[in-house]
Amino acid sequence: MPRLLMCPPTYFAIEYEINPWMSRLRGADPKLAEAQWTHLRDVLRRCGAEVELVEPRRGLPDLVFTANAGLVAGDRVILSRFRFPVRSGEEPVFRDWFATHGFTVEELPPDAFFEGAGDALECGEHLFCGYHFRSEIRSHDIIARLLNRRVLSLQLADPRFYHLDTCFCPLSAGQAMYYPGAFDEYARRVLAAHISDLIEVSEHDALRFGCNAVCLGEHVVVPTGCTQLVADLCSRGYRVHPVNLSEYLKSGGAAKCLTLRLD
Repeated sequence: MPRLLMCPPTYFAIEYEINPWMSRLRGADPKLAEAQWTHLRDVLRRCGAEVELVEPRRGLPDLVFTANAGLVAGDRVILSRFRFPVRSGEEPVFRDWFATHGFTVEELPPDAFFEGAGDALECGEHLFCGYHFRSEIRSHDIIARLLNRRVLSLQLADPRFYHLDTCFCPLSAGQAMYYPGAFDEYARRVLAAHISDLIEVSEHDALRFGCNAVCLGEHVVVPTGCTQLVADLCSRGYRVHPVNLSEYLKSGGAAKCLTLRLD
């Protein structure tokens, strides 16, 4: 059974602006955000996932985006180092959670920015790591040494897609979906050379955060409004579950950002 880490949105809000999606003037509706998070959790459970929870903390509105907690590798986790100080308070919360749940916690140097599974995704035997807006490429060398494996670095080129998981989603070994406009030319070549079936996501669906999906075997949970992407996934035999996550899109996140794969 797939295991996912989530955090209830008790204190979720847009209290600062650290990506192009966030606006304190627009804000988020707390009741709607809670209802959408609960629906997402229930859909994930129906798709066969076991959901574990980290306790929300006042003053950490983005703790809800658990994908950024770290990179899980077996019973080890490489803890994130957040670029923006407003998120650095999440680090000790996640450190304590992992330590008390049987994980060995690995920490990067304080100035080596790396934002966990938001910028590190496996596709088959390959570990792809994004960099530029949040994570630093020098963190990739440290991760490669810690895990004793090769890291394929991908430079992100569009600030709207500031984490790798906003524009790239592995589905199975040799298959992934991505938005080409989010990457520089070299990164696109790296992806094409290592993934045989790349599903190109339209700009419309990418801006609906279609790539920020959760894949659980044959099930793929995506934000609503990604019409062409849903059709492309269904044509490949996936069972697609659109979920309305409008309040989280306002903060620059969706289904994948709200979950961290633990297994």
